[in-house]
Amino acid sequence: MLTESHFHAPWWARNPHLQTILPKWLRRAPARFTAERFELADGDFVDLAWSGPISQDRQPLLVLFHGLEGSIHSHYAKGLFAHLQRQGKEAVLMHFRGCSGEPNRLLRAYHSGAIEDAQALIAELGRRFPGKPMVAIGYSLGGNMLVNLLAQACPRELTAAVVISAPLQLASCADRVNQGFSRVYQSYLLRTMRENLQKKIRHQTAAQARWQPDQVTRIATLRDFDEQVTAPLHGFNSADHYYQTCSGLGLLSRIPIPTLIIHAADDPFMTHAVIPTPEQLSPQVRYELSRRGGHVGFLHGTPWRPRFWLEERISLWLREQTQGAV
Repeated sequence: MLTESHFHAPWWARNPHLQTILPKWLRRAPARFTAERFELADGDFVDLAWSGPISQDRQPLLVLFHGLEGSIHSHYAKGLFAHLQRQGKEAVLMHFRGCSGEPNRLLRAYHSGAIEDAQALIAELGRRFPGKPMVAIGYSLGGNMLVNLLAQACPRELTAAVVISAPLQLASCADRVNQGFSRVYQSYLLRTMRENLQKKIRHQTAAQARWQPDQVTRIATLRDFDEQVTAPLHGFNSADHYYQTCSGLGLLSRIPIPTLIIHAADDPFMTHAVIPTPEQLSPQVRYELSRRGGHVGFLHGTPWRPRFWLEERISLWLREQTQGAV
């Protein structure tokens, strides 16, 4: 179902860039979590952030996936963690390879269609907490990855999912962030991506053989990075091949479990090419589209008492989907 969202941007935050940027500065409190290193079968690792002790009862476990170069310290992740902790909910966030503050061991990194690490984690959670229902929540790149996971190999442990501000048409998004003010976001992301790659070049022989430091310095756009790094590193012929293979838009009809997708039409990371038609949606998908909200923004309330609508909407969805499981 494609429907209009109930979110309405307030008068003081109707600009998409304000919606995108302000939450970062409004959420200054550090995240509270317990860290764990989860070893992968290929010899690498991903770091987990737990909201607290996890019970063996039927309370759902929320499994979070962050966006490009994100972490538990990203405003949306630590905000949802704090919100869930106040409600006594249980959650774990999986950092993609190299995103927890320590470089991963292998040359391989992560990308918008890499579902293997998420599969391994959810399978492990199923072994640790047998019979416990799980709900997956993916933000931005993590949301597109989650769509790939749900459509291609939905784990039996998952009972529902939420996808937020996902770049479901990767090529159009790569072009969009190279235009206008959105280049500011591109520069911010690229700076971290180049720094992480330079660290690998300094410490890994395989990285030294593949890239020269000055080559990395000259990467000027996300499309360039995907052409020179993401695609060849993960078996794609080109950036366009990567985008065509991993974009989630064409997979929405194959999602088999109840899934809420939230998107703002003014998202400065994207064009309207990411918005599906009703015919492209699985009967299990509820796609909520708002006119405003920016990228993982959705601020409302008053300037002196702002509120974070995403957390409220996610909580309501969880109650609707899990009331029989709690």
